[in-house]
Parts: sequence; structure tokens; C-alpha cells
Amino acid sequence: MRVDVVAVGTELLLGQIVDTNSSWIGEQLAAHGFDSLLQTKVGDNLDRVVTAFRRALAEADAVIVCGGLGPTHDDLTRQAIAAVMGVDLALDDEIADRIRELFAARGRPMPENNLTQAMVPAGASVIPQTRGTAPGLICPVTLDGAAKVLYAVPGVPHEMKDMLERAVLPDLHARSGEAAVIVSRTLRTWGDSESGLAERLAPLIDELDRVGNPTLAFLASGWEGIKVRLTAKAADSATAADLLSQWSTRVEDLVAGNLFGYDDDTMESVVLDRLRDRGLTLGLAESATGGLLAARLTAVAGADDVLRGSIVSHETGLRQRLLGAGATVGVEDEQTAGAMAVGARRALDSSVGLAVTGGSVPADQTGAAVSAVCIGLALGDAVVTTRLLLPGQHDQIRQRSVIGALDFLRRQLLRP
Repeated sequence: MRVDVVAVGTELLLGQIVDTNSSWIGEQLAAHGFDSLLQTKVGDNLDRVVTAFRRALAEADAVIVCGGLGPTHDDLTRQAIAAVMGVDLALDDEIADRIRELFAARGRPMPENNLTQAMVPAGASVIPQTRGTAPGLICPVTLDGAAKVLYAVPGVPHEMKDMLERAVLPDLHARSGEAAVIVSRTLRTWGDSESGLAERLAPLIDELDRVGNPTLAFLASGWEGIKVRLTAKAADSATAADLLSQWSTRVEDLVAGNLFGYDDDTMESVVLDRLRDRGLTLGLAESATGGLLAARLTAVAGADDVLRGSIVSHETGLRQRLLGAGATVGVEDEQTAGAMAVGARRALDSSVGLAVTGGSVPADQTGAAVSAVCIGLALGDAVVTTRLLLPGQHDQIRQRSVIGALDFLRRQLLRP
């Protein structure tokens, strides 16, 4: 059964509100085994809303409409649904009484325009509100002789989620008569390009194309790396999970050392877990990243049992006084990065020191700006360093320096 989504509201098109509702609805539909192939945003114009609903219904078995159920003049979802159904709107006295009661319970006078939320297209069923004033709607629609259904839910996220779980998803299951789940697993990688991963995985991708289930997709995520997502559809969760496990193992073998985590893992959460598992603490010295490395690590809940602190030292003399990094060595030099890592470990009394420093280097052949970022790591009796050449703007370089430094630490921790 195909279920598409239409989000209503000019504020979504203007970027004043980010449409997180559609992505959440899509996730729930997938988890319940419904195919969802199109998500649309449309502004507050009656003709365009009606057109968007009709186009969505022409291709899907069901459509979930989010937003446009408020009491103001630009909330047009009810009128548009009535137009698509070819029926009139009528006041539902029970809903009107409930809205009045809600305002009375809050000790506030009810504006008369709130009663527009009690207007229901003839033939539609009401999804009662438990959290606000706007009820939802379940609207049967016949289009070119085919029976369809349109669901309308509020745009307020907690009201929308309540109605979807309480009414929409159960109704969809009852209409579909099918039991199926769609489950995804995301493999998180760093260190290779999307084209490089595609080349490595090409034989497996060809095989998956022939099999048809699961499917594989690449999701380029900037300085978060490349995600490889496997999605399986099956009659139940256990069967889908088993199918994912079989193919995930094969992908893991091919991406090798570039795989750092799964699903909601981040590079910083994985590195913190590895350090924690080995009973190690971490001290940082940052020049090129200006404290961003510490900020991303401390954004992970519970990081304080591993991270001892960070010394942010841009000025050469300060690096020498606090960290022992030689004043005569250039900031882009690996020797400086190694000395900073040793100094951070000593000054912060940690078992591991990690340092990031860097500076501009001559432009590459295309004339693009490039920065050399040097990473130093003091781990056990060893001091190891590496040098990265990173193109991009200032913030891009800082973010890539952070994940590059953490990945360098992660790979060193994997060594025997």
C-alpha cells in the first residue's frame, strides 16, 4: 500500500519552519511496512492545496495531510478536502462543545473563529483531539472510480504524532489487510569518497539489484562521512532483521577500516566508547579547531568520564608555555602537533593526548584554498602524527579537522 505525504503551510516554503513532520511520518510509515514515494509541501492557497491533494491521490492509495487545520483564514485544509471530495462542510456540534470546554477550562474566552475547527466534510470521520483544539479527519475519496483515503492531522508535532499512532496507522493497517515491516540499517563510514565506496561495493550492488530485497543507498553527509543504508522489507521484524544482518556483514567486509559505526553512532560517540572500554582518558590541545573538537565531544552525554579537558592555544608562545611545543616550529608542522599532544597529556593528566594544529598552504592547481592540518597523538609510549590537506571554507576545514582527528585516534585504538 502506497501512502504519500502533503505538508501544508507557506511558512514551510519560506524556510521559517523546517518540515520535520514529513520526515517523522515517513519513518513511521516505513516501520509499519507502507511504501511512501512522495512528500510534497504546498503554500496556503486554496487552489494550489486542492491541486496538491488531487495529484497525490492520483498516484497513492492514501495521503496524509499535515497542517492547515487551525482557526485562521489561511488554514485551508478542510475546505480543500471538501472540494476534493465534492461535498460541503458542516458544523460538528460535539467538536464545537469540546472546543468551548477547553477554553473554559483554561479560563479564557473563545474566539468565534475557533469554531471553524469544528467544520467537517460530509462523509468524513473525526479523529478526536486529546492535546489541542483541532481534530483530525479520515476522509474517503473516490478518484476515477478508485477508492482512496485522505488523512488530515494538525501541524503541531506532538498532536500530529499522537493522532498518527492512535488513529491513522491502525486505520491504514485495517485498510491494507497486509502485515509487513520495513527495516533499515545504516553503516557509517569515513575516509573514502562516495564514488570510491560505490566502486568497492559495485559487485554487491549488482547482486542486490538482481535480488531486489534489501536495497542499498548512499547518503553523503558532509563532515559526518558517507552513510551506506540497507533497507529490507519482510513480513515481520525478525525476518527483516535477519535479512539485514546477512547483507550488512558483506558490506562491512568490503568497506573494511572505513566503517566506524552504525545508525545513530557518531565519530565522537564511537571514539568515547572505545576510550571508555579501555579505561583511557583524553586530553586535547587545539589550535586549528579553536575548541570545536572539545565542543563536539562534550555534546555526547556522559563524555565527562573520558574527556579531561582541552587547551585552546593559537599563539606560539602560549603553546610553548602550556604545552611545550617549540616556538620555532610552524603551526602546520607534524612535530608541533606531536609536541602539543604530549603537552596536553601532561598538563591535563590524561592517559591519551590528541592535538590539532594547522595553517594555510599555497593554493592547489585549480587555485582553490587548501589548509594543512596536522594531528598529533600521544598514546602509550608512542607519539604518532599525520598531515591532512583539506580544501574548503574556514568552517568546513574546522569540521573536517575534528572528524579527521577523531578518526585518526579511532584507527590507532584499533591497533593491537
